[in-house]
Amino acid sequence: MSALMKLGCWANRILDKFRALDFLAPLALRLYLAPIFWIAGMNKLSAFPDTAAWFGNPEWGLGLPYPEILAGLATGTEIIGAVLLVLGLAVRWISIPLMVTMVVAMVSVHWQNGWQAVADASSAFASDKLGPLAFENTENAAERLNAAKSLLQEHGNYEWLTETGNFVISNNGIEWAATYFIMLLVLFFIGAGRFFSIDYYLGKKCEDLSYTPYEG
Repeated sequence: MSALMKLGCWANRILDKFRALDFLAPLALRLYLAPIFWIAGMNKLSAFPDTAAWFGNPEWGLGLPYPEILAGLATGTEIIGAVLLVLGLAVRWISIPLMVTMVVAMVSVHWQNGWQAVADASSAFASDKLGPLAFENTENAAERLNAAKSLLQEHGNYEWLTETGNFVISNNGIEWAATYFIMLLVLFFIGAGRFFSIDYYLGKKCEDLSYTPYEG
């Protein structure tokens, strides 16, 4: 075995010692996603008639059939999903409808805007560099941003307005929904994690129930 291979094996053995903390990864994913879905669900619930109208209207909404039912399913999935993610209960199961919700959002709401959530003309994923994804409502984001900055610099207190951050143009692409989908996909495969989830202790109970002593 070469010295380089031995060094690589030694380095991996060091990293393996951190597997005792592997419960932190799914815990972090759950606690990151929970408030996102909770806020999204509560926003839908607080204005449910408008939400249902948006689901059903083909002109300025999604144009989906049975809008009240679909809006209710989306709202309930997000709110209940947020609670279950915090508790670490049925995490693999709730990840499935949450992923479906993200796919629907990507296809029906964000897809036409390309990849970027925030427009950045210098990025390789800028909509005007993506050919078919360069739709009218995502073109010239840099031009609009520069125009807004010029107006604020001329007529507003620009230094105060930008004291804690620069202005951006929201592109409303699939980036964030795709990111949440990937995080949910990870939770679907690895589960809620050890120690800080109800699923972990339910799993141990299931192991105890499935254990059958040898009676030969």
